[in-house]
Amino acid sequence: MSDVKRPVDERRVGEKLADADRPFPSERRAAGREGATRHARLFWNHGGCMLLGVVLDQNAHGARIRFGDICAVPDAFYIEIEGSDRVRPAVIRWRSLTEIGVAFE
Repeated sequence: MSDVKRPVDERRVGEKLADADRPFPSERRAAGREGATRHARLFWNHGGCMLLGVVLDQNAHGARIRFGDICAVPDAFYIEIEGSDRVRPAVIRWRSLTEIGVAFE
């Protein structure tokens, strides 16, 4: 073990931040999303390319989907979500390293 001491975060009181009483930023979506854990398949290049992912939450207008790596996902594609009987067009609204937010068209 090292004798080096880590600096103490003065803002922490127990497990809460001292500024935790400030409100969080408001939701930017027009409609909230409900939690969902379903599989999704994305198709593009006229069906020549496919990627499997997991829908973390969704509503009638869009969804948040997690992948192992999203570098190959284009800005527009078709999506089929487990439990749905249709394939619909979608566009990416935001990206992170492993997740995308999509809007259904």
